[in-house]
Amino acid sequence: MGKYTDWFYKTKSWERCRSAYIAYRRGVDGGMCEICHENIGLIVHHKIHLDPGNMNDPDITLNHENLQLVCHHCHDVIHGYGNSQKNPSRVTFDMMGNPVPKSEGSPCF
Repeated sequence: MGKYTDWFYKTKSWERCRSAYIAYRRGVDGGMCEICHENIGLIVHHKIHLDPGNMNDPDITLNHENLQLVCHHCHDVIHGYGNSQKNPSRVTFDMMGNPVPKSEGSPCF
């Protein structure tokens, strides 16, 4: 998320859309992460990432077809958080999503 998106995530339109999407997903499968289906989804993620060129397009920003309810781990994987080239960390994650110290671990997932 960049500074150009900060204003959007504070709008009433986004708050209503986000709440409606979470309610919809809870009705579908209890609100599980749409990627791993193992953890509760906590983040409403835009599949087409928001950028300055699409911020004013409601077909991108407010369209349920462009949204996913995901857990923190899957959201981090989508955005490459934990990737040592983008964001150095002291741990990596194994295939089950468990933290493993870098000295023992495999590459970040």
